[in-house]
Amino acid sequence: MKYILVTGGVLSGIGKGIIASSVGLILKSRGLRVSAIKIDPYINIDAGTFSPYEHGEVFVLDDGGEVDLDLGNYERFLDIRLTKDNNLTTGKIYQSVILKERRGDYLSKTVQVVPHITDAIQEWVMGQAKVAVDDNGFEPQVCVIELGGTVGDIESMPFIEAFRQFQFKVKRENFCNIHVSLIPQPSTTGEQKTKPTQNSVRELRGLGLCPDLIVCRCSTPLDTAVKEKISMFCHVEPKQVICIQDVSSVYKVPLLMEDQGLVDFFCSRLNLPIATKHNKMLRKWKEMTDRTDRFLESTSIALVGKYTKCLDSYASVIKALEHSALAINYKLEVKFIDSVYLEQSTERDDPVKYHQAWQRLCSANGVLVPGGFGVRGTEGKIHAINWARKHKKPFLGVCLGMQLAACEFARNVLGWEDANSTEFDPNTKYPVVIEMPEHNPGQMGGTMRLGRRRTIFKSTSSVLRKLYGDVEYVDERHRHRFEVNPELKHHLEEKGFHFVGQDQEGKRMEITEIKDHPYFVGVQYHPEFTSRPFKPSPPYFGLLLAAAGKLQNYLIKGCRLSPR
Repeated sequence: MKYILVTGGVLSGIGKGIIASSVGLILKSRGLRVSAIKIDPYINIDAGTFSPYEHGEVFVLDDGGEVDLDLGNYERFLDIRLTKDNNLTTGKIYQSVILKERRGDYLSKTVQVVPHITDAIQEWVMGQAKVAVDDNGFEPQVCVIELGGTVGDIESMPFIEAFRQFQFKVKRENFCNIHVSLIPQPSTTGEQKTKPTQNSVRELRGLGLCPDLIVCRCSTPLDTAVKEKISMFCHVEPKQVICIQDVSSVYKVPLLMEDQGLVDFFCSRLNLPIATKHNKMLRKWKEMTDRTDRFLESTSIALVGKYTKCLDSYASVIKALEHSALAINYKLEVKFIDSVYLEQSTERDDPVKYHQAWQRLCSANGVLVPGGFGVRGTEGKIHAINWARKHKKPFLGVCLGMQLAACEFARNVLGWEDANSTEFDPNTKYPVVIEMPEHNPGQMGGTMRLGRRRTIFKSTSSVLRKLYGDVEYVDERHRHRFEVNPELKHHLEEKGFHFVGQDQEGKRMEITEIKDHPYFVGVQYHPEFTSRPFKPSPPYFGLLLAAAGKLQNYLIKGCRLSPR
């Protein structure tokens, strides 16, 4: 087993996740089996209770693991399926060590950070690195490990020490360290500054890890003199300094890295059995990135949510839209709309933002209401859904978006003015959305309906069924603790709000459609989590097709796109 550790310096959010994903993609394109682990040095057990404003979206895995959004990057780039144990946190490590101590595994010993915590980290990494990540069941050959945060943070010290020991345990020929650092370029001088990178590498070396590659994040390509300066002061050869400048698409990063000789470096440094020619995987990747620069037609989607100030809150949603736009050769414009500004109270308090929000909504080719929690902005989302339904605009509601679509329909078609979710109004006369009976309200973390669940199609004429390939069922990932009230199902269906997909027991409403509409679909699950660059999620794909005016033609042709 080969291990590639990705660390970061200067500041967080520098792009370590994309770098780690790109390294994995390059190696996989040369015929290697690749796995990935993300280490987050916070004490939380998982990411399930995080605020989207602080950490971005919570990515959900097949096994129900609520994890860091970087695991979404790994799955999308490598087309693999990870487990919750591929996201390692300080909380998980300390929890496992404390349980062992209570069980008596450390009798007569003082339990300390070194060696007990550091040993637990190494054992976890070695054990998880060997777990198969695809359907063939073969053990991976390379594991890419991303250490979150920044070198020098007190929280990451036990992990740095663990990997200092780890490099000797697995031998030098099996361990490689990539250090990602920032090269700032102040606008006053325009000069690329290397001092932050020098200090960051010095800090890392002082802790016992010597970077084999230094990946420099910069706004423009590195000057040769700057690269040589980094080489001189950071004790690496110039070929070990990789430049990743700002690009129009993250999908170009693997190509940038390969062009700078990354494959040859890994081949010699880790003695990897790399194929001499890359397979069609990377060729398809390059063709995809080339096409994005040549698109002439465009379409726009209004994303109506409550976390629009932090776009990482909708990272997978945005990627799913991008994958679908790529498939139909369209440029994509996502119009982010804070749903609060669509409400009547905003018109009174801030009429400018109210009219701007409605102008953005009305000028979009399609409307998307994604998942979320809390009452803030829900009325604005209902207004957007009502507008999309009445004006025949393509609409997709995901999780909460589907639940609010049911509430909107009940209010404005059934005449139930008080219809609502008990999450927002526990005393509503018409509880269209209710809390699931098995939910444990005494604990927040990990108590939702999580992970991969099966949805059975109940209609052969369903648009979404056709988009999925006319299958009888689909397996998608869930994250919710509220559901459409099954006791009110028949009232909604009588008026045209059809539940075309349900769970295996036939109790939970999973997919809804309105027939007399270009595209009005709601799904209780989160299809964005399984979308891939070359395999777009069918619900999002349908939305983009409808927004571009191509859905009916696509369905008539048997769900086949016209040749490019």
